[in-house]
Amino acid sequence: MEARGEKTHTCGTICLKYLLFLFNILFWLAGGAVLAVGVWTLVEKSDYISLLNSSFYSASAYILIAAGVIVIMTGIIGCCATLKEMKSLLIVYLILLLCIFLLEIIAGVLAYINYQELDDELRQNLKVTMQQKYQQPGEESVTQAVDKLQQEFKCCGSNNFSDWRDSVWIQAADNTRLVPDSCCKTPSDLCGHRDHPSNIYKVEGGCILKLEDFILSQLYILGAVSIGIAFLQLVGMMFTCCLYQNLKEDPY
Repeated sequence: MEARGEKTHTCGTICLKYLLFLFNILFWLAGGAVLAVGVWTLVEKSDYISLLNSSFYSASAYILIAAGVIVIMTGIIGCCATLKEMKSLLIVYLILLLCIFLLEIIAGVLAYINYQELDDELRQNLKVTMQQKYQQPGEESVTQAVDKLQQEFKCCGSNNFSDWRDSVWIQAADNTRLVPDSCCKTPSDLCGHRDHPSNIYKVEGGCILKLEDFILSQLYILGAVSIGIAFLQLVGMMFTCCLYQNLKEDPY
């Protein structure tokens, strides 16, 4: 009976080890995905940072990168703790999982609050930024961001194409354009002379709503990923606790 109990105990421990090891692989892949999203956000969408007065967009990208690195490192620690059966390392791993879980909750709340502020900021400042800074000396990053925004989202102006009528650049004496060339459906030099719907994004609406929808969709994706990772963490913490109870005392 004693031998049978020992064998059952050993089988249970082995199963827990493999389950926790599988969890760590999934957790490691999730961390890689978060890291990739952070790098993509920073590299591909960094032009939009110049359109915002706050550092929320760039800060969120750096937070994602840091979170991805921490998750990957935590997964490596978890694999080592599982394979080496070290109870002390399992405790460190469990604490890291708990800390990441709590940080995700805090980050989620802050992201929701900051989105409301970011939405208000976009509505207040995007139109002014376009009208006052586009094609102005020293504002090359804004000009590039506006051109990319209008082409990528197929829009013209903040609210609509008429916003450009009050632009400092449009009102300049040597400028005969009605809108920037980036408003054109097929951009070419001086194509902004005509503001006909067949030539520019006139009826498609302004950029503010499309940029808001884009940011909101990104938050939804991040929220879904965070919920998935949080669920994995709860499962991982449960497996870790079970494995901790089944292992012999770590002599080290």
